[in-house]
Amino acid sequence: MVEKTQSLGVVDRLFPQILSGEKLSTIRWQEPDIVPGPMRFVCDEDQEQTIDVEVIRSTHMPLFEVASFVGKTDEWPDQIMLEGMREHYPDIKLSSIVQVIEYRLP
Repeated sequence: MVEKTQSLGVVDRLFPQILSGEKLSTIRWQEPDIVPGPMRFVCDEDQEQTIDVEVIRSTHMPLFEVASFVGKTDEWPDQIMLEGMREHYPDIKLSSIVQVIEYRLP
């Protein structure tokens, strides 16, 4: 049996941050669970652009805990975090349980 590689779409503006290694986690809400192991990011605007990464940890928590968890409390106060997430998930709340997916480049 051939194992299917898990994948996630990512908006065009964030794709370069993944390629450079600046972005090493992503937050998802109400999407399929991602588990440790190989994963492919696919650029939403140009699906020919992909990068394979290794998921090292996947953690579920309320959105309001994420900034502290990833060490970005100063950059992501609650309102900034909520506004940023609502660009992708209009109905999300600070109390919503999200999945924080941490990965490394190959």
